[in-house]
Amino acid sequence: MQNSKTRTVAGLGLFTAIVIVLQFLGSFIKFGPFSISLVLIPIVVGAALYGFWGGAWLGFVFSVAVFLSGDAGLFLAVNPLGTILTVILKGTLAGLAAGLVYHWLGKKEVYLKLTVGGQEKWSTDFAVSLAAIVAPVVNTGIFLIGCRLFFYETVAGWAEASGFGDHVVRYMFLGLVGGNFLFELLVNLILSPVIVRLIKLGQKK
Repeated sequence: MQNSKTRTVAGLGLFTAIVIVLQFLGSFIKFGPFSISLVLIPIVVGAALYGFWGGAWLGFVFSVAVFLSGDAGLFLAVNPLGTILTVILKGTLAGLAAGLVYHWLGKKEVYLKLTVGGQEKWSTDFAVSLAAIVAPVVNTGIFLIGCRLFFYETVAGWAEASGFGDHVVRYMFLGLVGGNFLFELLVNLILSPVIVRLIKLGQKK
């Protein structure tokens, strides 16, 4: 039991460092006005390995790193409280949701049956893939809700300047988060199951 707790703490410590580093690296990669959230990959993997509270912790670390990297600067200048609430909630809930989905499917025994070397084995790829979809959906969804609640006038100005006129909602989906969301979703969906499988294989050995 003690060894298991030690491994969990050490693992979460490692993933915490990875989240911070990737957030600062990702701040230099932008689709549109905002950077790409590469950190969703270790958040999903960490949630799968260490439970939904581990995912929530990594999501919270992601939120703090967003402030430290300066990615929230545009919004902080407009509404500091709204920015803090939106950023903390979107990161933390994305990690929590990914962990809940993964472990809920695990309890329901929803796995993929694979035939390897003539033997049937169960894979958690489906659970990880669904968690990898949920994380960016929650992250982006809460960001959009925050934009509507706290920054609508500012976003409306951006929409008009970008040629969307008074179609603010269309701008929010297509101009503000469209490219970022698709990139995050695809990268998360491709890499997260592979990383989880490799880590679990290493743990068995």
